[in-house]
Amino acid sequence: QINPLNMMPNLPQTKHVGQNSELSTERELSSIPRADSNDDAQVWEYPSPQQFYNALARKQMPAPEKYVDVMVDIHNFLNEGAWDEVLKWEARHKDECQMPRLMRLQGRPRDLSPLARISSWIHGIRPFDRHDWYVDRCGKQVRYVIDYYEGVPENDMPAFNLVVRPAIDDFGSLTDR
Repeated sequence: QINPLNMMPNLPQTKHVGQNSELSTERELSSIPRADSNDDAQVWEYPSPQQFYNALARKQMPAPEKYVDVMVDIHNFLNEGAWDEVLKWEARHKDECQMPRLMRLQGRPRDLSPLARISSWIHGIRPFDRHDWYVDRCGKQVRYVIDYYEGVPENDMPAFNLVVRPAIDDFGSLTDR
C-alpha cells in the first residue's frame, strides 16, 4: 500500500529479517507544516530508525545497523535544511501566502534533474538523491526540485550540499528562478 503523500509504503516498525540489533521505533516531528491539515501544529513526522532501516532493506541498499541512527539524524537534518531553502523561495510570495505547507514529496534518486545532468557533464559530480516536493502556497501547488550532493568532509564530519529551486512548471516559477 503506497502512501500518496510520500510515495512510500507504510513502513513497519518490526525487526527486519536478518537484522541483528534492536533499532529505535521512536519518530521525530519535523518543523515542516502539513498541507493536509488546517491545524498549524500538524507537521510531518520523520521515520524511526527501524522504519528507515526497513526502507533501505526493501530497496536493497546497504544499511549498517550501527550507523542507522546517524543516517536518520542526517536525513532529518537535510530535510529541515531543504525546507528552510524552500521558505527562502516562498518568501517572495509572502503577500499571497503567509504559511506555505508541504503537500507531498517524491524521492527520485535515479532521476537526474536537468540542472544535475548538465552539472554532471561539466563537473562530473552527480547528486546522491533527488526529491520533488509539492508545496501548497495557500491553494496553489508549486513543485520544488531538491538535489542532494555529498560535500567535502569537514573535521572528519560528512558534509552535504543541497540545491533547492522551484521546478520550471509555469511562467511564475520561471520568473522566480
